[in-house]
Amino acid sequence: MTRHGPSDLRFDQIEKTMKQFPDSIDLKPHNLSTNIFSVMGNLAEKHGAVNLAQGYPDFEAPPELTDRVHHYMRQGFNQYAPMPGVFPLRDTVSRKIHALYGARIDPDSETTITVGATQAIFTAFSAIIRKGDEVILFTPAYESYTPNIAWNGGIPVYAKLDPPDYNVDWDHVQRLISPRTRLIVINSPHNPTGAVLSNEDMLRLQDLTRGTDIMILSDEVYEHIVFDGTEHQSLLRFPDLAKRSFVVYSFGKTFHTTGWKIGCCIAPESLTLEFRKLHQYIVYSAITPVQYAFADILKDDRHYRKLGRFYQDKRDRFLGLLQNSRFHLQPAKGAFFQLLDFHDISEESDLDFAVRLTRESGVATIPVSIFNPGRRDERALRVCFAKHDETLRKAAEILCRI
Repeated sequence: MTRHGPSDLRFDQIEKTMKQFPDSIDLKPHNLSTNIFSVMGNLAEKHGAVNLAQGYPDFEAPPELTDRVHHYMRQGFNQYAPMPGVFPLRDTVSRKIHALYGARIDPDSETTITVGATQAIFTAFSAIIRKGDEVILFTPAYESYTPNIAWNGGIPVYAKLDPPDYNVDWDHVQRLISPRTRLIVINSPHNPTGAVLSNEDMLRLQDLTRGTDIMILSDEVYEHIVFDGTEHQSLLRFPDLAKRSFVVYSFGKTFHTTGWKIGCCIAPESLTLEFRKLHQYIVYSAITPVQYAFADILKDDRHYRKLGRFYQDKRDRFLGLLQNSRFHLQPAKGAFFQLLDFHDISEESDLDFAVRLTRESGVATIPVSIFNPGRRDERALRVCFAKHDETLRKAAEILCRI
């Protein structure tokens, strides 16, 4: 695909079309707009494109899990759950964490079930960020972090992760720390790049924050999706970090049920207390029968212990199908996203290229610049390979013709 003029749907035009209210309505200023995922999803639907843009599987949850949800619905577990979440799920989560990471978590005072991981992240930010506080983010970064921080009066401070490996430069992070640093946000396995933090990374973070009041939010929603023999380094493995941190998990990512919106936040009692003060007013509680179903299904560890192998096979299959394409491919180390570097294909911006790829070729992707401050363009697209093999084959056939 060669450049033949700009797309007729550039980002500034997208932002204008996504404006929600007329200027005459007096709203809290937030400079937010409908996100690119909705835009690309709608564009994919309009043009009948293979949708590799949005980060969810196109296959079903384990049947035994949906059977348990139906069971609890039929048994009448359909009213409000307790605000922190049903105890059987909190207890099972704490036991799972101890088995995997060696940490002992109190299910009563340190575990809260949330309406998805993104709600947990927003609530944690809102609980501790004060006006003028600085929050260090690693970019490219999951799209909700910056607006959540700004909404709460915080100041995002960006530590750039450079392609192709997207490793952390901890000396640079140290230079970014100031007396106003309130929080550092880490995300491993990483969305959108698929990078994975090592034991050495976590020890450096521990050294940087020792003797400070800096807190940490660790986004670990892809905890079970790591490849090539890598072991997930949960922050909860490191007691000196855990005592100052929120750690966020997602049941939806693990069990192919992103639409159910069930997540979890682990934090020491003092931070959990502040978290729940807001949680009770933001959502109060998550869906009851689904919580009980997850409590049952998590007692058997076979599903999540096989998840890394399951997705590694999909990654490898997809990369094999793309080996004759013109994209540069650095295999993801974790999560279910793969970056496609198109430097040798087009000089277009990643947004223009992504839009044209959807309209003219029939594959929807996400431009990586939307994860970067100032829309820094790395000429790369993010695709989700949590798809049926037939979906991946169809997409790869198209991409190999580009």
